[in-house]
Amino acid sequence: MKHIKLLAVAVMALCIGVSLNAKPKIRIIATGGTIAGVSTTSASSAYTAGQVGIQTLIDAVPQILQLADISGEQLVNIGSQDMNDEVWLKLAKRINVLLNEEGYDGVVITHGTDTMEETAYFLNLTVKSDKPVVLAGSMRPSNAISADGPANLYNAVAAAVSPACKGMGVLCCMNNQLLDAKTVIKTHTIDCDTFEGGPSGIIGYVYNGEAHMLQTPNNRHTVNSEFDVAKLDKLPRVGIVYGYANCSPLPMKAFVDANFDGIVLAGVGDGNFYKDVFDVAVGAQNSGIQIVRSSRCPTGPTCLNSEVDDAKYHFVAALDLNPQKARVLLMLALTKTHDWQEIQKYFMEY
Repeated sequence: MKHIKLLAVAVMALCIGVSLNAKPKIRIIATGGTIAGVSTTSASSAYTAGQVGIQTLIDAVPQILQLADISGEQLVNIGSQDMNDEVWLKLAKRINVLLNEEGYDGVVITHGTDTMEETAYFLNLTVKSDKPVVLAGSMRPSNAISADGPANLYNAVAAAVSPACKGMGVLCCMNNQLLDAKTVIKTHTIDCDTFEGGPSGIIGYVYNGEAHMLQTPNNRHTVNSEFDVAKLDKLPRVGIVYGYANCSPLPMKAFVDANFDGIVLAGVGDGNFYKDVFDVAVGAQNSGIQIVRSSRCPTGPTCLNSEVDDAKYHFVAALDLNPQKARVLLMLALTKTHDWQEIQKYFMEY
């Protein structure tokens, strides 16, 4: 009997030791992009995105196996200019299953840079876990001289395994920096140092395989978000109209005629309309199409009831969101309500 007890204690100690030494379990979901792109030569700027599969990406960075128990899956393999609502919904649902049902400690998504900020913000509003979710991409294809993809992938895994990144919402990891999904913006067409965090700056950085956080997001996200896509198979249709001098009302009219659910104005200055476009926007709002005012300016808020009387016309001010992210929030808001005042509250909180 004594021997049996000693054996049981030894087995328990062994199990505890194995548990303590177990690496975090990380899933990498590949969607394509430049990080999976291939150029004609290593010095060529001409390349095709979404050519390399997930296992090839993992094999190219064997160092990540020291950080975590890594596995991968290929959701799609596209350039992010072709990202769409269907992939967003599949991605959000899959991440929720991985984190809440299959026991993964974090998720890394490889993604093209063109629409990375939009995907990150969509996931920030629809992922139902406080575990790290990190997007990584690259500005140079996989076979380019000094390709940036491998380092970005390594740093993204380092962030995904870090307790410091838990509860921080969805992050983008590019060029050693960690960026908040709400504020991250792509600012340059070709430079590796293209992503910035807007006026608030970066949220953290990765150095020597360790994530260091500098600030905490103050907007609602992930587990505190009320948006749920679990039962959705499509999203409301929302378009963006770009403002400029002598702006034609035809794009706004086209969205109205196509019975879109909402329209975001990338307005001039503080979200201002050209006079001909304004009249169409008022008619659209009166017909039940929600109008959101944002700005084509790269920084600064679109202020509520400032140069435009939003309360009079029932427009919604995008506040700190740029047009492409305002579109994401409006789509999700319209799954909950068509009350313009309630939608404005969402823009204040998210």
